[in-house]
Amino acid sequence: MNGTDTNAPELPSLRGFRSLRDEVSAALRAALVSGQMRPGVVYSAPALAARFGVSATPVREAMLDLARTGLVEVVRNKGFRVTEVSEAELDDITELRRLIEVPTTAGLAGKVPAEVYTELRSLAQAIVDAARAGDLIGYVDADRRFHIDLLRLAGNATLVDTVADLRERTRLFGLENLAERGVLEASAREHLALLDLLEAGDGEAVRVLMHRHLGHVRGTWAGRAE
Repeated sequence: MNGTDTNAPELPSLRGFRSLRDEVSAALRAALVSGQMRPGVVYSAPALAARFGVSATPVREAMLDLARTGLVEVVRNKGFRVTEVSEAELDDITELRRLIEVPTTAGLAGKVPAEVYTELRSLAQAIVDAARAGDLIGYVDADRRFHIDLLRLAGNATLVDTVADLRERTRLFGLENLAERGVLEASAREHLALLDLLEAGDGEAVRVLMHRHLGHVRGTWAGRAE
């Protein structure tokens, strides 16, 4: 798919966030994962900045950060083109995520500090709220923060960085259809169920739920049957 950013996503307001550049970067990464920014399309920093209601500088800086990680490529005098990710690569990414995230999350059963549950439940509810509102960028961003914050409890920074990178390379082009049909919220509620199982200390049930949850990545969230 080639072209320019005439159909660039409506990105959320950034008012009230601590770091403008960080929030622009987070929103752009979520837009890539959710498919709001499509492979092959060239997006200009000024056009994206207009949707944020900010200057082009933090958008351009965030896009250059994405270019350094290979998520977009610079198109001279035009902007940035979203790079393609093949179906085989997406399958490989999901397999790696399952190998890492399922046992790591299951290993946290009964070990999450009580005070952390409040923060995680707030994020889990934000995922549900975004799904209900059809806010795909908000959904992906809250989902990323929830799982990354949870994995950090395992105490392995390299593991967290690896999963964060794999998540950024994931593509969930089926989310928009699920949101339009009003069924994305059901998947979102799995995060609340996961916290209940972790709090109950049921590691095997956590393992089963996480395996099914990650199955959505290459199933319904990607617009495919599971």
